[in-house]
Amino acid sequence: MQGSGDQAEFLALERELSVFLRRARASSGEMARELHPELEPAAYGLLVRLEDAGRQRATDLAAYFGVGKATMSRQLRALEDLGLVAREPDPADGRAYLIGLTPEGRERFLRVRDARREQYMRKLAGWDRGEVAELARLLNQLNAGTDS
Repeated sequence: MQGSGDQAEFLALERELSVFLRRARASSGEMARELHPELEPAAYGLLVRLEDAGRQRATDLAAYFGVGKATMSRQLRALEDLGLVAREPDPADGRAYLIGLTPEGRERFLRVRDARREQYMRKLAGWDRGEVAELARLLNQLNAGTDS
């Protein structure tokens, strides 16, 4: 077994990710409330995915986020009740539905997303654009590695 000195970089990673995730959750909560006062913080990520990937089946969304179907169904129902998403029959399978942003949901989401981007730009104003791109690449690589 390796000593903790051999794992210093992983301990530092754990510490920094813990701080980052705590701050990201708080920020998502703020963004969710700005989008709609009744929106759960976790639901903001669903809107991000729907804007990026377009209409999706609930089962695909649940798999993407690594949550159960019941959890996804509850979150989607809440978004639907708020008028931010709508279900449409899947043309490829009449038994299934696709969930997508409503025009109001898209407008609200884009407004909040643009405000969030402005925050990132201010916080990272001293960074070289290449460093920002490298951070995005590394986070993508980390996220892709957790899909399995």
